Amino acid sequence: MSISDLFDSGFQKRNQDHFAAIVRVAMSDGVITDEERAFLDRLARNLDISENDYKEILKNYQLHPINPPADYNRRLERLFDLARMVYADHIKGDDQVELLEKLCIGLGFRTENAKYVVDKALTLVDQGVDGDDFVEQIKNMNR
Repeated sequence: MSISDLFDSGFQKRNQDHFAAIVRVAMSDGVITDEERAFLDRLARNLDISENDYKEILKNYQLHPINPPADYNRRLERLFDLARMVYADHIKGDDQVELLEKLCIGLGFRTENAKYVVDKALTLVDQGVDGDDFVEQIKNMNR
């Protein structure tokens, strides 16, 4: 096995675990709504999750560990990606905010801060900021 095979395998496993963690968040209320399903479909494509892996993860999402990034910058980068996907899927109103709040908590942000972080994240994505500006503005949102 080559180094690139090991890297690809590890990268794919992280993507599957990340996807499973988001499925777990979506299933926290026992139901995946149509909006959540559309988001999961888009996320699976973006993370290069195969159809078979997608079905298996939906069926057995509890078997995958939840591994939020330990590094704060990586959490913010992942939040930026998720906020852009939620925004791009046009999940409107309360559903949009609720889904992203769940994902924010799943990434390791404190429950009491999730609403504020999500509000700021969606505002920044709506303004079209790039990833670096997003990270910087979220870090400094209380200053």
